[in-house]
Amino acid sequence: MESIINYPESIKALKSAILLSRYKAATLVNKELLLLYFTVGKFISEKTKKEKWGAKVLENLSNDLQNELPGLRGFSATNMKRMRLFFESWEEHFLISPSLTVQLQEIDLQDIKFSPSLTVQLDKSFTNVSFTHHIEILQNTKSVEERIFYIQKTATEFWSLATLKHQLRNKSFRNSGNLPNNFLKTISNEEIRNKALQSFKDEYLLDFINIEDADEQDERILESGIVQNIKKFLMSLGTDFAFISNQYKLIVEDEEYFLDLLFFNRRLQCLVVFELKTGKFKPEYLGKMNFYLSALDEYVKQPHEQPSIGIILCKEKKNKIVEFSFRDFNKAMGVSTYKTSAILPKAFKGLIPDAETFKKLMD
Repeated sequence: MESIINYPESIKALKSAILLSRYKAATLVNKELLLLYFTVGKFISEKTKKEKWGAKVLENLSNDLQNELPGLRGFSATNMKRMRLFFESWEEHFLISPSLTVQLQEIDLQDIKFSPSLTVQLDKSFTNVSFTHHIEILQNTKSVEERIFYIQKTATEFWSLATLKHQLRNKSFRNSGNLPNNFLKTISNEEIRNKALQSFKDEYLLDFINIEDADEQDERILESGIVQNIKKFLMSLGTDFAFISNQYKLIVEDEEYFLDLLFFNRRLQCLVVFELKTGKFKPEYLGKMNFYLSALDEYVKQPHEQPSIGIILCKEKKNKIVEFSFRDFNKAMGVSTYKTSAILPKAFKGLIPDAETFKKLMD
C-alpha cells in the first residue's frame, strides 16, 4: 500500500530528473555548437584576410559541405558570414589557445576561455544563449556592456527570440534603471532598492498600440490598447511581473477609487500600480498615487509582502519638475514615458499624411 501511495511522488521525481537531464543535454549541445561556430568563424575570418575569400567562395564552400555531408544544416553562406561576425565581435575578449588551428584539426572545449575582465560577467550565460540569439544581439548593439546585458537577461530570464527582439527595440539596456524616482528615500533595504531600480525603465516602447496623438481624456483608449495586448505589455515590463487587473477598485470610507493597471512583481514581492497619462507629467499626479499606495498597503498588501510601488506612465516629462514633485512623499514612486507606433520623429512629422487625409484620398 505504501508503494502505491508514494507512486505520484515517484512520477514527479522521475519527471524532474528527466527534464533536468534534457536541459543539461541541451545546454551541452548548445555549448558545442557555439564553439564550432566560433571556430568556423575564426577559420573564415583568417581565410578572408589572408586569401581574400569573398561571397562566391562561401557559396561554393557551403555547396561542397552539403555534398560531403548530405542533410547538413546551419552552414549556408549567410550563416557562415554570421559565424565570422560571431568570432570577430568577440575575438579580442577571448583567450584562444594556439592548439586551435586554422585547419580545424582539433576542437577542445577547454581551449576557449573568456579574458579575465569578462569571466565573472559571462561565465555561464554565454553558452546558455543560442547562436541565433547571439547574432541578434551582435547586430543590434554597439558596446560590450550592452551585449553582456542582453546575454545575461536572455540566459537568466529564458527570453525567446521574439522577446529579445522586443527588448532590443525597446532599448531596455539604455532605459533600465534610469527613470526619475524617490527610491533612495523611500526604500530603506538596499538590496530591494537596487532590484526596484533594475525593474523599471525610463521609457517603454508600446509599439503594439496604434493610436493618434491623444488628449488627456483619451487615457482609457491607451489603457484598452494595453489590456488587449497584455502579453506584449508584460514583455515590455519584464518576466517578473504578473497582471492582476485594470480599473482595480479600492474603497476608502465608502468612496470608490480605480487604479488603471495593477501588477504583482515576484522579484520585489510587492504590488505595482501603473497610472496612465496621455499628456505631460503634472506634479499633482504624485499626490493621488501616494494616496493609492497608502490604501493598497492598508487594505490589499499581504503581511509578508513589501510596500507597494507606483509608476506614472505618461507621454512626456521634464525631469526637474519630477524631481521637485517627489519631495515630501513617503511612498516609492517613479515616472516613466512611453512611445507608441503612432509617434513619429519630429523630422518626419508633416511629411506623411495623417489618417484623416488618407481616408479622404481613399474616398
